[in-house]
Amino acid sequence: MEIKDKNMNTENQKNIIYIIGIGPGNNEMMTGQAIRAIEESDTIVGYPVYLKLIEGLTEGKEIISTPMKQEVIRCRMAFEEAAKNKTVSIISSGDAGIYGMASLMFELLPEYPGTEIMVISGITAATSGAAVLGAPLSGDFAVISMSDLLTPFEIIEKRLKLTAEADMVIVLYNPSSHRRKDYLKKACEIIKDFVPEDRACGYVRNIGREGEEATVLTFKELHEAEVDMFTTVFIGNSASFIREGKMITRRGYSCN
Repeated sequence: MEIKDKNMNTENQKNIIYIIGIGPGNNEMMTGQAIRAIEESDTIVGYPVYLKLIEGLTEGKEIISTPMKQEVIRCRMAFEEAAKNKTVSIISSGDAGIYGMASLMFELLPEYPGTEIMVISGITAATSGAAVLGAPLSGDFAVISMSDLLTPFEIIEKRLKLTAEADMVIVLYNPSSHRRKDYLKKACEIIKDFVPEDRACGYVRNIGREGEEATVLTFKELHEAEVDMFTTVFIGNSASFIREGKMITRRGYSCN
């Protein structure tokens, strides 16, 4: 996807908003396209924690932030800034289309005619965390967020059961928080009838950031693991195994 040239002032030029996935927050793990879009932007909009991760790229730019749970306000502010003939970037961690701001921006777009929005993908925690652990996602897998802020827990529970029964590798986002300290244990209880105690699992905290740490363990041990909202959890399928401290899922090739 070509980044628009903000200096091309034609009569039909639309206001541009880039919806950017910044990956884990380490600039080395951002795409070149994402970096160029930020560099070309007049205004950067985002959640304060994520803005701090890219502050080395935003010097001299207007910064607009809102706290958590003000995502709609944040998106509207991006549209309002773009209407001032500015190039704007609104950022999400990971990929903006995976639990990020992209879908909300498209929902609001009809209210702001004359604005063009472009999604710029980023590295999501499932793939960046998998690289740290080894190769746990070589086959089919499902990503499920344990946050019930926007999704009823009954639906989360159903999705966990069905993916575990289908023998898919499961990646859990937002497995715990101050309000949901026991949600990883709940998830393990929900799927324990489909996942044996010796199943290979793993989790990574602070992927691509300072303090990154990875743990490989069994499903039984995962029950008692202490994780936080910056942790991504991987629960293997029947083809997953642990070797030399790495979590691996067989793809099915014959090695003989």
